[in-house]
Amino acid sequence: MSGDGGGGSSGSSSSAPGRFADYFVICGLDTETGLEPDELSALCQYIQASKAQDGGGRFISSSAEGENFEQTPLRRTFKSKVLARYPENVEWNPFDQDAVGMLCMPKGLSFKTQADAREPQFHSFIITREDGSRTFGFSLTFYEEVTSKQICSAMQTLYHMHNAEYDILHIPPTNDKDNCSSIEDCNGTSVSKLQRFNSYDISRDTLFVSKCICLITPMSFMKACRKVLEQLHQAVTSPQPPPLPLESFIYNILYEVPLPPAGRSLKFSGVYGPVICQRPSTSELPLFDFPVKEVFELLGVENMVQLFTCALLEFQILLYSQHYQRLMTVAETITALMFPFQWQHVYVPILPASLLHFLDAPVPYLMGLHSNGLDDRSKLELPQEANLCFVDIDNHYVELPEDLPQFPNKLEFIQEVSEILMAFGISPEGNLHCSESASKMKSLRTCDIVSDKRNGNLGGTPLNSYELLKENETIARLQALVKRTGVSLEKLEVREEIGSKKDLKVQCDEEEFKVYQLNIQVREVFANRFTQMFADYEVFVIQPSQDKESWFTNREQMQNFDKASFLSDQPEPYLPFLSRFLETQMFASFIDNKIMYHDDDDKDPILRVFDSRVDKIRLLNVRTPTLRTSMYQKCTTIDEAEKAIELRLAKIDHTAVHPHLLDMKIGQGKYEPGFFPKLQSDVLSTGPASNKWTKRNAPAQWRRKDRQKQHTEHLRLDNDQREYIQEARNLGSTIRQPKLSNLSPSVIAQTNWKFVEGLLKECRNKTKRMLVEKMGREAVELGHGEVNITGVEENTLIASLCDLLERIWSHGLQVKQDRSCTTFILKDRASVYSATTQIWAFQTSKRPTLHKGKSALWSHLLHYQENRQRKPTSGSISTSGILLDSERRKSDASPAMSPLRVSLIQDMRHIQNISEIKTDVGKARAWVRLSMEKKLLSRHLKHLLSDHELTKKLYKRYAFLRCDDEKEQFLYHLLSFNAVDYFCFTNVFTTILIPYHILIVPSKKLGGSMFTANPWICISGELGETGVLQIPRNTLEMTFECQNLGKLTTVQIGHDNSGLYAKWLVEYVMVRNEVTGHTYKFPCGRWLGKGIDDGSLERILVGELLTSHSEVDERQCRTPPLQQSPSMIRRFVTISPNNKPKLNTGQIQESIGEAVNGIVKHFHKPEKERGSLTLLLCGEGGLVSALEQVFQHGFKSSRLFKNVFIWDFLEKAQGYYEALDQNELAPEENWQKRARSFCHFVTAINNTPRNIGKDGKFQMLVCLGARDHLLHHWIALLADCPITTQMYEDTALIKDHTLVNSLIRVLQTLQEFNIILEASLVKGIDI
Repeated sequence: MSGDGGGGSSGSSSSAPGRFADYFVICGLDTETGLEPDELSALCQYIQASKAQDGGGRFISSSAEGENFEQTPLRRTFKSKVLARYPENVEWNPFDQDAVGMLCMPKGLSFKTQADAREPQFHSFIITREDGSRTFGFSLTFYEEVTSKQICSAMQTLYHMHNAEYDILHIPPTNDKDNCSSIEDCNGTSVSKLQRFNSYDISRDTLFVSKCICLITPMSFMKACRKVLEQLHQAVTSPQPPPLPLESFIYNILYEVPLPPAGRSLKFSGVYGPVICQRPSTSELPLFDFPVKEVFELLGVENMVQLFTCALLEFQILLYSQHYQRLMTVAETITALMFPFQWQHVYVPILPASLLHFLDAPVPYLMGLHSNGLDDRSKLELPQEANLCFVDIDNHYVELPEDLPQFPNKLEFIQEVSEILMAFGISPEGNLHCSESASKMKSLRTCDIVSDKRNGNLGGTPLNSYELLKENETIARLQALVKRTGVSLEKLEVREEIGSKKDLKVQCDEEEFKVYQLNIQVREVFANRFTQMFADYEVFVIQPSQDKESWFTNREQMQNFDKASFLSDQPEPYLPFLSRFLETQMFASFIDNKIMYHDDDDKDPILRVFDSRVDKIRLLNVRTPTLRTSMYQKCTTIDEAEKAIELRLAKIDHTAVHPHLLDMKIGQGKYEPGFFPKLQSDVLSTGPASNKWTKRNAPAQWRRKDRQKQHTEHLRLDNDQREYIQEARNLGSTIRQPKLSNLSPSVIAQTNWKFVEGLLKECRNKTKRMLVEKMGREAVELGHGEVNITGVEENTLIASLCDLLERIWSHGLQVKQDRSCTTFILKDRASVYSATTQIWAFQTSKRPTLHKGKSALWSHLLHYQENRQRKPTSGSISTSGILLDSERRKSDASPAMSPLRVSLIQDMRHIQNISEIKTDVGKARAWVRLSMEKKLLSRHLKHLLSDHELTKKLYKRYAFLRCDDEKEQFLYHLLSFNAVDYFCFTNVFTTILIPYHILIVPSKKLGGSMFTANPWICISGELGETGVLQIPRNTLEMTFECQNLGKLTTVQIGHDNSGLYAKWLVEYVMVRNEVTGHTYKFPCGRWLGKGIDDGSLERILVGELLTSHSEVDERQCRTPPLQQSPSMIRRFVTISPNNKPKLNTGQIQESIGEAVNGIVKHFHKPEKERGSLTLLLCGEGGLVSALEQVFQHGFKSSRLFKNVFIWDFLEKAQGYYEALDQNELAPEENWQKRARSFCHFVTAINNTPRNIGKDGKFQMLVCLGARDHLLHHWIALLADCPITTQMYEDTALIKDHTLVNSLIRVLQTLQEFNIILEASLVKGIDI
């Protein structure tokens, strides 16, 4: 079998894999080696305490608390050793001495005197191997009296040294008696501190030292292991000796107690009482034995759901507590509640002091950090905080990363969990702020009230729980919020537990049973959320067409899930969360598993359970499975799950062999109260030659099945598959988990090198993914990726790029000090002084510090800005990073705007001027978005990193940003973004003020300088318009500021017709966004003036974005160009024979088809992807242009010298229909309706106060007709009108009935769409 060494899943001896425990371990003080300071713990404590003196004394209080080497010897940490382990080794789970030693006693040995509290402390831990398999440890730490005279003398000596040094270090600055009567008055802390940290006097005090007993097991039966260890400790401390020598009980747990098979329960004997454990069957949720109750009491439901969301989106999570067991409980609960997903990244619930450098890791992690109880959050300096979720467990506080999307149906979800907690008397707010109602709740269990005959409720009467809970703060808040969404919560249900009316007698005590019940109820509710959310996920899994081998090989290139289609089925409120969740490693691995175990024979156990639940939901759901709604579906599986546990606990399936006397020599196993005995290794080092019990009670078949079950439960995949998946998915095959060992510099360097490689690989994958998504169909045709991407998804990808940049900039960052530059050992007085001198040297070497506000990237940018401002702009520096915008834009022979000065510093200033962005993380993200939109991200970062001196000051040698080759490749990957257009800044910061620069270019030939009227302009974009802006006379260029208009669409330009020469021929208008540099050109080529052209005083121009062109990357932009204003030739519709465009009917029909097709496609795209409808209506090749061609075809020109416009024809047709006598021809009712609507619209347009000219009026009529779905009616009407016969030749398209009918059919396809016109197109018309 391929699982050797993986969670006890295989072995040679027949009974080995079925054992409950693999090792019994004792850790503590080795009296032979004496007191050895734990250098790494000591160093870390020192660094924590003496946080950079240049921080302005912020950390003085911490060091004054005695947390560095000034602290008393009783408060220092000393090395603990693994004193004994039984057996010596088992081949299926090799003993990891370093890891066990570190995690049993993560802080090392601690000493106390009789004056201190010495309660035993239990904690559990996990050892995760590099391949992802796990072993569990359970440790009980207690205190024993020190009997070694040498150790007591050494402690006394350390106290003498400490007091002497303390006096030297705290001598007052002067001997002036007036200033200072005594040392004590000058330094009030000195005496009180010694009193507070009970000094040790060998003649007066008894010295105690910590010791720990520990079980290493293949599965996490936490409650059972805790009972075993506590009973062993009780046997040592009780005045009566235990019924048998301790060796008998330890031998029993190691060799005679089997693991319970799946779906069974097991009873075995502790020293003083039975121990019961039960294991879920393969169709239930996996084994989880930590109390969920404790986590909700510590954090509250709201915090818990937020923390859960962070874990699902793979943020870095740092748990912080004084209690190791709390760290473990919260970490295990969070990962257990993720079912069916699994945390794929670094997982160290208890981070030993020697691994603190792992907080530098630029990857998602879930780690637990032990707090000393003195420092608060502000004293904790972390390498990066931008993507960090910080959980201060003891203070019930969760600090969330920015931009955290809301978990779907969060309110209803919180309510459902709250109902369960309140049924068990737990307040949903947690215990920190137990309000009056919450404390009432705590002592109150609804089922007790119901069944208690004395309280006025008859046993069977339903309890009005709503009245009872009305006072509860969380519920009141929930109701107020949910009411706003139109849902009533009047009927608030509180579940009654099965436990209250159970007729089965369970074998464990009632409290323990309640823990089981609460655990399974909460877990079922969490699991139900995913079952509902992903009920139809299988439909979207893309099964590979090739064999598994090829699939593994090309894993990175393969799309395994149709994300876009899945998201398009989801309710809108789910999208921000789901679009990010689908990008996570845990989701990718989940789908990989699904593809790998496509056939049911060998399906991953977790996947099997989840799929069976999904199938049930699909059967229950009457609605089509793919039709998703946001209606909240409550969990229905609780009772069934609870019943299964209850049955197992009521009828115990297996009882293990009782402990018995072993074959020990006389005098062995002696009992001495208060001391854990030295155990007899000869009887404990080997198990029974043949275990009759195992053979009798556990047939080979269930042992084999159990081995497979346990193997898959812990390892999930076989080794080959794991390697493939890690290669394909992970940053590097060995950084999933830090190796727990005393790390040498070379090991640290190797780990960091893996991080660097991993970051580069992630950057490559991310840029490729973003380009493929952005290029859309063209990329698909080239064989990459999916077909479409929604706006939500694009935003998600850019946010994840920002996260990646933040992680790159945090890797190897100097936080206050370089943590790894001193290590020292306090073995004698001389080294104390050498250490002290190192400390002072250490504190005085100042470094630039990470700006508070959590963004490493923004901090680097600020340092760069500061440097540039300090240095006079001279020589090469002035030009570095600054380029004129004319370099970036296509050169234009005609008048152009003054070039835009573009530089990294300038873009920073733009961001700093945005008052809406309050945090450094927000500023960094805004700057990245702006740089991407300007196609300058790679260039800017190159300039930022070209300041090598600054980079050296800010980063350690191993940092990613100081690895030259990788940095170059990274910048090259970012350069590829220049191939596509992003509007990721413009579309996100919609409310900010932006300066716009306008340039109006009049015709040079026709004397624009003589123009006497007062011009005005109004600019519209996708997000709004400016309103009318007066342009000072004789000014053709101006800058103004207004709220972000988004992508610009139209410009209205006109004048007031005043003065002697009120005629103006405008060639084009240019508008530039001064922040993003986007420049739009609005071609005109028409006159504005009465009695010239079509008599218009104002025109609506449609714009085109000028394509940017980076000098570095000359690649063609693949995003399709936006349409532009109709050109001069097309719009200057003078119907004289000389310049009439000669288009045949086939070409005209084609242009109509294309124009209508463009509009149809527009509406078939997801809403977030749609461009501007104005361009499709009025732009080049738009609907107005196409219909103009229809009406121009075969138009007669009756007058030689006067232009005739289409509007003239339409006005005549209107006159004809209005003059028509009602009785004449007695036309049908429909026909009358059409004629009336046509006349009504033409009259309204003629009566508008705007001077838009005849072509402008025609454009308005077409737009209104499209909006109200009347165009095809009007075409039919005009084709039959006698005026048409007069004004058109016989060959005209409008006279050909076949062509007209075809045109009507094409226009009818627009009827199903709700066309909303931009305000600028229909200003002044109220129809």
